[in-house]
Amino acid sequence: MASAVELLPKEYGYVVLILVLYGFLNGWMTAQVGKARKKFKVPYPTLYASESENKEAKLFNCVQRGHQNSLEMMPLFFVLVLLGGLQYPVVAAGLGLVYIVGRFFYFTGYASGDPKKRMRGAFNLLALLGLAGCTISLGVNILRR
Repeated sequence: MASAVELLPKEYGYVVLILVLYGFLNGWMTAQVGKARKKFKVPYPTLYASESENKEAKLFNCVQRGHQNSLEMMPLFFVLVLLGGLQYPVVAAGLGLVYIVGRFFYFTGYASGDPKKRMRGAFNLLALLGLAGCTISLGVNILRR
């Protein structure tokens, strides 16, 4: 009897490595929020700073929001790259890398304090759309069997 790993295409390893890379990006973003907490004096458990209490609230909130948005999108990204990668592992891994680079630019743009700069990383949504296409194709092919 073959193990689950033996049933996966060899190239699926790229998909796994993309997930690890995203984990490193998420850890780095988490550290940036921690640094911003110290710099702008926003104590735990406060999620967002109040402008009435902190004159630099917007700057902290931009860092926090950039990370929070990445956390909100993470489950969708993980599901799409894992499933789409079953049929198209190299394509899914490539799109996953594009998504990660886009998320980096999204975060750094947002964290600059000018929320409009987050759009520099908006191309991550195109990668997500490509991953959705891979996953839809997988679903259709399973139904055709």
